[in-house]
Amino acid sequence: MFAHQPEIQVVAEFLKRCPPFNVLPEAEFQWLVGRLEITYFRQGHVFSDDEDQGGLRILRSGAVEIRDASGKLLDRLGEGENFNIAGLRKSRPDTRAVLIEDSLIYLLKQPDYQALREKSREFDRFFHSQRDRRLRRAVRYEASPHQLMTPLATLMSKDVLMISCDNSVQKSAQMMTERRVSSALVMDQGRLCGIITDRDFRSRVLAQGITGTAPVKSVMTLNPGVIDSQATVFDATLLMTRLGYHHLPVIDEERVVGIITASDLMLAKKNDPVYLVQHISRQSDVAGLSAVAEKLPNLLVEWVGAQTRARQISHIFTAISDAITTRLIELAIEKFGAAPVPFCWLGFGSQARGEQLLGADQDNGLLISNQVTETDKAWFEKLATFVCDGLNACGYVYCPGKVMATTDEWRQSLSGWQHTINRWTRSPTPDAVMRVSIFFDLRAVYGDESLCQQLQGYMLRQASKNSIFLAALAANVLEHTPPIGIFRRFLVERNGEHRDTLDLKKRGVMPIIDMVRIHSLANGLPQVNTHERIAELVRQKVLAIADGRNLEDAFDYLMQLRVSEQVKQLTRGDQVSNYYNPNNLPELGRKHLRDAFTVIHDAQEAIRLNYRSGL
Repeated sequence: MFAHQPEIQVVAEFLKRCPPFNVLPEAEFQWLVGRLEITYFRQGHVFSDDEDQGGLRILRSGAVEIRDASGKLLDRLGEGENFNIAGLRKSRPDTRAVLIEDSLIYLLKQPDYQALREKSREFDRFFHSQRDRRLRRAVRYEASPHQLMTPLATLMSKDVLMISCDNSVQKSAQMMTERRVSSALVMDQGRLCGIITDRDFRSRVLAQGITGTAPVKSVMTLNPGVIDSQATVFDATLLMTRLGYHHLPVIDEERVVGIITASDLMLAKKNDPVYLVQHISRQSDVAGLSAVAEKLPNLLVEWVGAQTRARQISHIFTAISDAITTRLIELAIEKFGAAPVPFCWLGFGSQARGEQLLGADQDNGLLISNQVTETDKAWFEKLATFVCDGLNACGYVYCPGKVMATTDEWRQSLSGWQHTINRWTRSPTPDAVMRVSIFFDLRAVYGDESLCQQLQGYMLRQASKNSIFLAALAANVLEHTPPIGIFRRFLVERNGEHRDTLDLKKRGVMPIIDMVRIHSLANGLPQVNTHERIAELVRQKVLAIADGRNLEDAFDYLMQLRVSEQVKQLTRGDQVSNYYNPNNLPELGRKHLRDAFTVIHDAQEAIRLNYRSGL
């Protein structure tokens, strides 16, 4: 090893491309460059804070692995990245850094490193967090919430009038008049039991000739719907539209904290494209629905331009997809008559998870009551054909794998579905597992939800106790590895139309979805949305808190890249796809992307250990 003062210009040009040095003010940056030393070490060298006074080491060339005392790989760093072994050892005393290549390293000694952190807040902030917190900041700062995606707590009225259920109608009206409010929440021993509104006084009191001495509980709306304070304005819009409410109590852990009104929502959503959801329910034919769906690309461009998070965009796109499906079913019923027996239209895959984006194809099925007869089946076949054809006309193209209600296998009675599940779980061939894994993300879109609940409960019982089936699922999960090489370099397509790009969905988003799904199936969890699954897996201690956060942050970051790239493709007039060229990212963005893929790699190793033994 040798050390001497570096050639200033060469070092400066290199560091200008490397975060966090590229955020330093010019004076601090020049001071930094002048304080660096060049160090050179052979492959196999091990760093520990015992050998010197520590400091920040920046890899000019070469690669290093961060490992614990047992040899477990914690991270792998390459050119342009940095590490401080003394800092790492504060949280993990057994941490060591091992060079896996001959490496040229710039060294900023510990006193100078600390002095620079004190001088620059941005520089210091970078080192306060490791991979997981960097990813979280990346998602948070690159996408701020749209107005309709803000929590209700920021919009609701907190000045809520609460009255006793023993109040008279007249006294209740007087209290509302004095407070100048249009509604009051009716309480029974501190518990919300009803709501009374101006409309109720008109339609249930005056119109019915009820006297002012009657108890308010005789005319109130009993057990009104409520919504959580962390729900969004958009969530409230959908719920109030579906239930026909004009007033909605807001709760926080079962405690009433406010109320949201239709007037509040009108102010929040004026001229917003979210009105598409409401327009859909008013369409009278497939052509009208198709015209509404044509606005989706512009909607995506507008929302990404407003820096809306991908999680929120996918929530809205799924709501639109649900609304179109529901309206098509209603139109089919108008055309063919009422259903002969109860049924449930199932959404699979991204629609079931609430994670749809632009360009989603159809993944659906029909679940029919066991009361169905052979004669009845013709009605459901006509329903499936009408709805699937309508969805295709609206841009939700036919599923290439025919996972649609028009296929007999995906249109069955409850007992038929249960028989199919038995066959899938008992004979989990690789081809069968690959085809049916999408089924295990299911949700009732329309109809009798109890049928879906029965089917999902049966599916969870069969899957969670079958180690062979879980092992087969794990094998499928491990087929798609993240596109990053041993030295954290991106593995991109080398030829063809997607040259120099990687598939963000297939190699990034889907592995996370698949891994979270298999954990949920193995533990019998009913949640379907990826974020909700992760939260429940952490709550059940299946995943460590840090691992859950890392997966969620990686998922959010990759989804955000997907929607951002799709907007660029739309703007250029290109066909929308999930391929992305990592060279289009700045250096810090590439670092986040490497972090996300490293999270996936580590999580896949856990899948391999936990489930592959079943084979």
